Amino acid sequence: MPSQPLRATIARKQEVYPLEDDAIWNRLRAEAQQGLDNDPALASLYLQILDAPAFEQALIHRLATLLGDAFLPAEALGSILLNQVHAEPSIGKAMRADIAAAVERDPATSRLIEPFLFYKGFAAIQAHRFAHVLWTRGKLDIALYLQSRSSDVFHTDIHPAAMFGSGIFLDHATGFVAGETVLIEDNVSILHGVTLGGSGIHKGQRHPKVRTGVLIGAGAQILGPIEIGAFSKIAAGSLVTKSVPPRSTAAGVPAKIIEGTGSENPAENMNQALAEGSYESFTYVI
Repeated sequence: MPSQPLRATIARKQEVYPLEDDAIWNRLRAEAQQGLDNDPALASLYLQILDAPAFEQALIHRLATLLGDAFLPAEALGSILLNQVHAEPSIGKAMRADIAAAVERDPATSRLIEPFLFYKGFAAIQAHRFAHVLWTRGKLDIALYLQSRSSDVFHTDIHPAAMFGSGIFLDHATGFVAGETVLIEDNVSILHGVTLGGSGIHKGQRHPKVRTGVLIGAGAQILGPIEIGAFSKIAAGSLVTKSVPPRSTAAGVPAKIIEGTGSENPAENMNQALAEGSYESFTYVI
């Protein structure tokens, strides 16, 4: 259970992102109450939600509990995170879009409370959102500290400067790496073991830009200042070093591009199969 001072610190704050009809928050609270009724042994988890005045504070409770340590205890970290929500209120919309995406795109998930309490992919993306706000406000060392703690706990490594849109679904999370100049637009789905890496030691843009609606399969390595076009798919285990046009598929090592094979919205339907006949469109010589 979060320490009493941490719970009190957050409870003293007013709702930071008031919404007339906050469906995500209302549903999450209902699920937490049902969980508390069914499994009182996990009361400390459910109370992180039920004792909070809003979605943002509940999420801060969760992250501070997971990421706080001897150098930056949960109470102090929770206060820092809450200040970032006040500085950038729109962060709440992105967080709600992320948790909705997890439920909509993961067939193993049926409740909001599952990613909220148990999925490190969701938690890692939210930790990054806070780190990014800190970074853009000039709090570089605290942002890097939060990145380091997130890396230790969630087994991802996302530079605080990387820019993420909303509706990001990071499935399984382990081994995900995103470098400093990465840009990920809205509604992108990424599986574990993915690297969005740089090429060269120059300053400036040296990492990929991932446009909206893209699906990136497990273990894919996307390197350099290239662009992954909207509604494209990157096959699992592929090595991509050249830009991919919109609505295309990249597959193989090194990746070959199969144009015009992207589905209507691969990030949402999570269909990782290549279209029938696609394998015949290129030939590897080893």
